[in-house]
Amino acid sequence: MDKLLSPFSDSDLKRRKFIENSIKSAGALTLLGLHSSFIKNADLPVKKSFTVQEIIALILKEGNLSVLKDTVDTIKSGRPDQVVTGIVTTMFPTIPVIEQAVKQNANFIIAHEPSFYNHSDNPEWVKNNTVLKEKQALLEKHKIAVWRFHDYCHALKPDAISYGVAKKANWLSYYKTGQVMLTIPQLTFQQLVQHLKSSLGISHVRTIGEPTQPCERIALLPGAWGGQRQVSVAESEKPDVLIVGESPEWETVEYIRDARSFGRKISLIVLGHAVSEEPGMDWVAEWIEPKLTDIKVTHLASGDPFTWV
Repeated sequence: MDKLLSPFSDSDLKRRKFIENSIKSAGALTLLGLHSSFIKNADLPVKKSFTVQEIIALILKEGNLSVLKDTVDTIKSGRPDQVVTGIVTTMFPTIPVIEQAVKQNANFIIAHEPSFYNHSDNPEWVKNNTVLKEKQALLEKHKIAVWRFHDYCHALKPDAISYGVAKKANWLSYYKTGQVMLTIPQLTFQQLVQHLKSSLGISHVRTIGEPTQPCERIALLPGAWGGQRQVSVAESEKPDVLIVGESPEWETVEYIRDARSFGRKISLIVLGHAVSEEPGMDWVAEWIEPKLTDIKVTHLASGDPFTWV
């Protein structure tokens, strides 16, 4: 282009060329070769379309995350090279979430938990699973890509899930990155339960505890940490309350019951797995959206699977 007619200076043209080359490099990445350069807030034309693969690369780069060799965070449906029309974050890619994503013209679902009912999403976990096959067919029909964001999500600093829960519970001023313990202004156990239900939008929780027990030191363990880790935290940190997503009833639950029988002032709140981690995936949508241009990013809650009767 003639220099006199160009709307860009020499330095602008060099920067523009650099951005274009960066984008080409990103497109050449293999699925998990995820280190390319993405320019944020440039005052020049910005890339307006991204493939699934490029968005995964962007998330890992912006999160300062190293590529994991052994991870469940892989693409469960769709193609890495398909152009993304919209993004939905969620806990579980349920059928209603998929259908709503289609209505929103979003063809990329970023889910925290499995699509196909087992941790590794192995389709042969139960052979000839007709529900799984129907779900695969629905995703294929609408050309929906699903990527699991679990291991990387928890590797973020701060952990996206616990940070999102603390944010929604208005506890960020007490939250410390990398720690599960929070010291909050004293509440009774009953007040704490009501606060969690109202702030997190949970209709029912399961508890073990005395309504009038004073609560300040809480262990925040959303999701499914497993009984051994939950009990280990209870033993090492001596919290007033253990707040978990779910727990095997023969492990943590019985530990809490026996501890209380021996006079320990420790209580338990079981929020439910999906609803306990949902605020984290809501925050992930907030975190991703400013990093992209012309791609709508929304959160769709998969919700509580249970009806309480």
